[in-house]
Amino acid sequence: MEPDYDDALDSLAAVLRDRLLLEAASADGDLHERIEALVDREAGLLDDEARAHLVARVAERSFGLGPLEALLGDPTVDEVMVNGPDQVWVERGGRIEPTGVSFAGEADLRHAIERILAPLGRRVDEAEPLCDARLPDGSRVNVVVAPLALDGSVLTIRRFRRRGFGPDDLVANGTWAAPLRDLLQCAVLARCNVLISGGTGSGKTTTLNALTEFIGDGERIVTVEDAAELRLRHAHVVRLEARPASLEGRGEVTVRRLVRNALRMRPDRIVVGEVRGAEALDMLSAMSSGHDGSLSTVHAGSPEEALRRVETLALMAGLGLPHEAIRAQVAGALDLVVHQARMADGTRRVVAVGEVVRVAGGAATRELYALRDGRPTWRAPLGESLAARLAAAQPRPRAA
Repeated sequence: MEPDYDDALDSLAAVLRDRLLLEAASADGDLHERIEALVDREAGLLDDEARAHLVARVAERSFGLGPLEALLGDPTVDEVMVNGPDQVWVERGGRIEPTGVSFAGEADLRHAIERILAPLGRRVDEAEPLCDARLPDGSRVNVVVAPLALDGSVLTIRRFRRRGFGPDDLVANGTWAAPLRDLLQCAVLARCNVLISGGTGSGKTTTLNALTEFIGDGERIVTVEDAAELRLRHAHVVRLEARPASLEGRGEVTVRRLVRNALRMRPDRIVVGEVRGAEALDMLSAMSSGHDGSLSTVHAGSPEEALRRVETLALMAGLGLPHEAIRAQVAGALDLVVHQARMADGTRRVVAVGEVVRVAGGAATRELYALRDGRPTWRAPLGESLAARLAAAQPRPRAA
């Protein structure tokens, strides 16, 4: 279509959408049929193709996401970032790039946000200007509106992949090399407690999901997440997701409560999507009291920082435990820290694996693997127990 014609069709679609909303109170029947009838009545002089385009655009503005529809339908887009009505960015292949897409104005953007949140029973306004939600397909949504967002409403949608990356996929895309994959496979089979650390967008959840593929098919796995992203390919998986408070401020179920409940569900493995609060203490208690083989992630800049972060989060439980007791529990609960980073070229790589060792101050990490200047370095485990467990773990035969 010519640009002027395209703009005219957009303007007409906006007018018809407003008219559709005015007629909504007294109208019956299917919304799509009402849109077609409205277009036939108000734009009957257009040819069949133009009327079909107009119906699609009115529908987008009525129950779609407007200009975001095409981006969310693009399989190469991993994340959509809307910074006000005039700036829409996407992430493709680990790189952020502008799209040239925009909304007609702040009101149009807010309509799109409302269409996302309303079916989920969520809303944003001046009284509650922040919102986290999960779409039915598993994609994660974050919204910030005025007065916190100064240059227009901010909408971030992290796309969900129906088929997660497996261990061999991560070898193919360079996240880890085959020898490192085999080491981590042994760690999972040996029921080591593994913590994956990294910054935002470093691929921690993707690596966590890949590690779960090494868990035996006969094991009962309970996953606990703030927003369900993991997709385990096992027959016996129980998925738990935290619930925010309702619009009336009632009914909240925290990750910590779910972790504590998971202990009563006879799990062989507990997988916590991300530790970000007081649930850290309950996770450590589970790991050090017979629920070995547990997996989780945490935001941190290095393996050593990951341990300090878990200590700090555990103290948030507010039980008055001495800091020394928490440090001792960290040292006794965790076996390995896998650290992942997003590189300058947008790729995600595991850059360090450290074994957790006891020191005078509590817990520390000792590198087993490190990636420096693109070259891997290896060291054997210092702890005899860990070395024996890894040596005894026999990987499952790989499919041809």
